Amino acid sequence: MAINAMYEPSPVQWVREQVEAYERSGGTEGNTLRDTGLPVIIVTSLGARSNKLRKTPVMRVFENGSYVLVASQGGAPRHPQWYFNLITHPEAVTIQDGSERFEVNVREVEAAERAFWWNIAVAQFPPYGEYQQKTDRQIPVLIATRRS
Repeated sequence: MAINAMYEPSPVQWVREQVEAYERSGGTEGNTLRDTGLPVIIVTSLGARSNKLRKTPVMRVFENGSYVLVASQGGAPRHPQWYFNLITHPEAVTIQDGSERFEVNVREVEAAERAFWWNIAVAQFPPYGEYQQKTDRQIPVLIATRRS
């Protein structure tokens, strides 16, 4: 589903710069989380309140054809805004993984299914475990699968 909405870059400078580098280079620059060397994808969503396009670098956790999107915000006490965008407009989400951009279906997982995907996410990005210990909220886990 093509979304006709105006893009509004992030007010956070490092996010804005990383998205610009990633897109400008076709995914060959800005494709890791700062100095970790670990890969990121760009998630484009429709703002929950603004109805503007938002773009967010998210850790690339990929398993069995699905992307695991962990709304950790580094263990902050509140969910990141992109989480609300995804649950409000799950039909309006695309992922750019390297040079490839595609539409995805997104759903939040709970209980045993969440535990399964959470373990995969922590195995691929161990700081998620530390982030969960820093906050009282349960960090949401969403699964994104490519639309056919």
